[in-house]
Amino acid sequence: MAFSSRVSTRALSLAIATASVGFSVSANASMGNLGTTYGVMPVDVATAQALSMFNDQVSATYYNPAYLTKDERGELTAGILHAEQELRSANPNANGDVLSNAPSQHVLIGMKTNLGSITRFKHPIYLGFIAGVEKYGKEMLAFDSQTTESGQFLQYGKEPLFLNIGGATPIWRGISAGASVRVTLDATAKLDAVSTLGGETSRERLSVNAEPSLKTILGASIDLGSTFCPESDCFLQGWETALTYRTKSSASTTVDSNIVVTQTIPDPGLSLAVSTIDSFQPETFGIGVQYQGGGWRIGGSVEQQNWSELEKEFADDTIKDQGSVPAASRIEFDDILVPRIGAEYRLSEHFALRTGIAYEESPLKSTRNPEINYLDTDKLVVGLGLSATYNRTRILAYPVRLDIGYQYQQLQERDFTLVDYDGNETSVTADGDVHVISGSITLKF
Repeated sequence: MAFSSRVSTRALSLAIATASVGFSVSANASMGNLGTTYGVMPVDVATAQALSMFNDQVSATYYNPAYLTKDERGELTAGILHAEQELRSANPNANGDVLSNAPSQHVLIGMKTNLGSITRFKHPIYLGFIAGVEKYGKEMLAFDSQTTESGQFLQYGKEPLFLNIGGATPIWRGISAGASVRVTLDATAKLDAVSTLGGETSRERLSVNAEPSLKTILGASIDLGSTFCPESDCFLQGWETALTYRTKSSASTTVDSNIVVTQTIPDPGLSLAVSTIDSFQPETFGIGVQYQGGGWRIGGSVEQQNWSELEKEFADDTIKDQGSVPAASRIEFDDILVPRIGAEYRLSEHFALRTGIAYEESPLKSTRNPEINYLDTDKLVVGLGLSATYNRTRILAYPVRLDIGYQYQQLQERDFTLVDYDGNETSVTADGDVHVISGSITLKF
């Protein structure tokens, strides 16, 4: 989007104030992401993402695009996700303090279809997309980047627009490959104005541009039985593996302003430049394995998340301002491995029960980062979910599936040192509890 117009004094003042405090609004956004912090669909939430590489719903565009080929039918999915957080930062000499309890509330919509039917070759080519919008569809760009004296959690808060588009196709005997892109926004704003000391402005000009940034996600799936013994039974029947790769991504905003104050700051005026990132997601490599028996399946995955790259991103962030901070005081991040394991049991023709567990180490290495004061802890993630599939209804010709998933995240206690703007230090213990519930309805066609 792009626009350029004269703005009112109130709008100009608001824009200047916003830029001056570094977008310190109540959005409570973070370095998290809907797909990795909680899970996109109820199946992902319920299994703590352990079976996400083997989920044939539209969330596969984020976790493993190749698995779009698993179900030949098209689908239309709508859902909601509500995450209730109580993130605490307690001083040992005082009572516990709830630092943040703002919920994350997403409405989700996705679709998958086979485009191969419109070609002469009839080779299946599946296209899928999924979108999630915060505050039940009312807030597309939740964004907050700030310094703080009281501490802020690294990976929790409202999430910006979640949008993934991808495709996949079978390659050869149980082997499928897919690719997708995660869409984020890089926004820039330019503000010019002349103002008196009394705040009366003239010759205002405000222009804003937002460009999409496309980040690649690759996936491959192998049904080992179909690949190595397609015409006979062997010990590989029921086994599947998956490999995924996601490039790093983030949303960014840059603001340049130039203010001339009559009789105080002459032309060319006072320049103010702010550049910051949000909702960073690290480069990620993942491998998953699944075994499917009669009416049940069990699987797991391991992800390597390269969070150390965030140190370089913060070096160019004018709000985090790590480029001018002494090396000993800069924020440090570790690359981490995240193990997950999950299972599904089909209770009957119509109902299936799912569960999963994961342990996620904190990527935040430093426990003292002045003024930014990030907090982050190791966490235990446990999920449980149920799905109901109705193969025949009075109206629809194809199956209807209902899913619900619950997830509990326990943030382990971890000690930090907060440093305020005057250099005073306070020791705190961070911990928290997160409850997530997600539901969806899927129509096959």
